[in-house]
Amino acid sequence: MKYTIIGDEDTVLGFEMVGVRGRMVVNEEEAVQAFSDALEDREIGIIIICERIADLIRHQVDQYMFTMQFPLIVEIPDRNGRIEGKPGLREMVNAAIGIKL
Repeated sequence: MKYTIIGDEDTVLGFEMVGVRGRMVVNEEEAVQAFSDALEDREIGIIIICERIADLIRHQVDQYMFTMQFPLIVEIPDRNGRIEGKPGLREMVNAAIGIKL
């Protein structure tokens, strides 16, 4: 199972330094294409995507979040930090399972 990262230049370069291949995107069209390509690659088990990029294609990303389908989608902050008011992973898991971790 492979990982991939979709995000801004700095984030993708950082992940590539530790061996995670990825795609740099700057607009919605590039984000849609990168996300589609990642979903089509059956070897990819985890797609890491920057929050701001995910927001460009929110509808597509939400179709795969918290499903039994692979790949797993993980949103991370980019170099500018978390998006104001966006819940973190812990809060989303707590809401999904109904108990506080």
